[in-house]
Amino acid sequence: MKQSKLFKVVSLIGISVLTMGLFVGCGSSKDSKVLVMGTNAEFEPFEYREGTDIVGFDVDIAKAIADKMGKELKIEDMAFDSLLLALGSDKIDFVAAGLTVDDERKKQADFTQTYFKSKQVIIVKADNTEISTVDNLVGKTVGVQLGTTGDLAISAVEGVEVIRLDKGTQAVADLQNGKVDAVVIDEEPAKKMIAGKDDLKIIEAPFVEEEYAIAIKKGDQALVDEMNKALDDLKASGEYDTIYEKYFGKAE
Repeated sequence: MKQSKLFKVVSLIGISVLTMGLFVGCGSSKDSKVLVMGTNAEFEPFEYREGTDIVGFDVDIAKAIADKMGKELKIEDMAFDSLLLALGSDKIDFVAAGLTVDDERKKQADFTQTYFKSKQVIIVKADNTEISTVDNLVGKTVGVQLGTTGDLAISAVEGVEVIRLDKGTQAVADLQNGKVDAVVIDEEPAKKMIAGKDDLKIIEAPFVEEEYAIAIKKGDQALVDEMNKALDDLKASGEYDTIYEKYFGKAE
């Protein structure tokens, strides 16, 4: 009887240790030499897939930061609207995903300094003469990527029917197929998405100007400081400019 009880206790301890090990293994890696980045690889040129690899401006910046910190970068690709949830539950160390800093997101995460400035634009059919400003979207159907700044911005405009999709490319496809009247999305991805598509155009009227930063778990000031220092070093050394020019050409 005593042997049976002891076996059960030892077994339970073993299971508990194993479970804890699995939980830690699936989480972030702040205490190791690995830095886990969460992103959504559907946002060219910031993060996208080339074969099986995830590449892009954000990826190169993150790799350079990891190098400065003496760590190896690991990338977890997930749905955009789940990134901050994953960050809050320690599944990743940080988010770099063309993520705009706003008051709502500041409630969920802390942010580094700005590393890129962008703006929202409107994509319409090339022969569209009705839409030239945000006001013209009232009474129209507009496609957006779920949870993005475009989603939040256009949802605040009364009288617009918002169609939320998992990918910006799906919204553009819906525009081409006549399922939506316009798409609201970040400028640089918009340029990539309509490249080679003569039936689409970008409305040259800034919708919302914004700043991208890296999101870090709320309260982790040490990691914020460390990443800010790495960003400062990248900018001072000219490495940031080299990465920028690779994707966008020389800054104006």
